[in-house]
Amino acid sequence: MAEAVSQAQIEERLKDLPGWSTDGRKIERSYSIGHIPGAAFLVHIAAIQDDLGHHSDATLGYRTVRVAISSSDLGGYVAEHDVELARRIEAAASGHGAT
Repeated sequence: MAEAVSQAQIEERLKDLPGWSTDGRKIERSYSIGHIPGAAFLVHIAAIQDDLGHHSDATLGYRTVRVAISSSDLGGYVAEHDVELARRIEAAASGHGAT
């Protein structure tokens, strides 16, 4: 079973993920992206989630995609696999024109 990481550990890991933030219970980011490219980005996020066997909340808005990640099996706290999911999403973002 995964273990939660501390607020300080989360903040350290997010230094390499521009635009991501934490409240200690989740990590999150909003991307600026057109609506149709945003929908394609959401499908890509879903594929990444399936590949990792870990799912997060992702929503499509008008010219935005918002992602919030935590581990429900840890009571909504952040674990290493949450940070890995954020890294993979971040790596995919530029290919969709998300900023």
